[in-house]
Amino acid sequence: MVNPIAVAIVVIVLRLAYKALKPPPPKTCGSVGGPPLTSPRVKLSDGRHLAYREFGVPKLEAKYKIIVIHGFHSSKDINLPLSQEFVEDLGIYFLFFDRAGLCGAALVVPFVSYWWPSFPANISREALQMLPKPDQWTFRVAHYASWLFYWWMTQKWFPSLTFGNTETLSADDLEIIKSFPQGLNTAQEKITQQGEHESLHRDIVSGFGEWEFSPTDILNPFPNKEGSVHIWQGYEDRIIPYTLNRFISHKLPWIHYHELSDGGHMFIFKKKHLESIITELLLS
Repeated sequence: MVNPIAVAIVVIVLRLAYKALKPPPPKTCGSVGGPPLTSPRVKLSDGRHLAYREFGVPKLEAKYKIIVIHGFHSSKDINLPLSQEFVEDLGIYFLFFDRAGLCGAALVVPFVSYWWPSFPANISREALQMLPKPDQWTFRVAHYASWLFYWWMTQKWFPSLTFGNTETLSADDLEIIKSFPQGLNTAQEKITQQGEHESLHRDIVSGFGEWEFSPTDILNPFPNKEGSVHIWQGYEDRIIPYTLNRFISHKLPWIHYHELSDGGHMFIFKKKHLESIITELLLS
């Protein structure tokens, strides 16, 4: 005969496990109980809305138009250190948009996956081991057990992600953060207003999950030299190891690779580096 107490305990444990594993629904902007609509936006073909921000000279008067795609734990309200004089002299119109939670392309410390099949196993392994242990385990959970990821990021037993901790930043990164006492985003509170799982966790799972292609399979989008692709990487970056982006650039010689010997992860927030990136992209 089945013990009713044992059954009750099993049911309770299963319910608690289900609750721990299931992420909450996103807090959609403009919905009942959700964040308010505060930015202009466009409706995509799949029904979602994309919020955006414009900056620089008027769009119809611009000589150049640049689309800015923000990084992890950021938003369209990213605060780039560009002078109005520099923007007006080159005649640049910027379009920033919130990612879901180009005459060429400049990729600044771009994301890498340690499971892209084009990477030799020893290079991927060594690059992953350059990261703090909690980050290594977090990315492994995202890759091998994505169904467990919400629990992993909310549990208190093991450390998960060290992103933003001072030990993951270079000396140059720390100096940059000190120069932005109000934060790197003008609306910091908006970054996770739809929920941390929707805004951040899904980003990691998508990045470290299974990809349908490898970056080294990409063909040159500008075979007639009508544009160019650049990668900018900091040698002292402790969040995106330089070894993997250096490997990609060697495999794809049409990529213009720039490695800053003293650069960390946030060198784009230095005015001289940001203006160099834009000048190289537009005028090279």
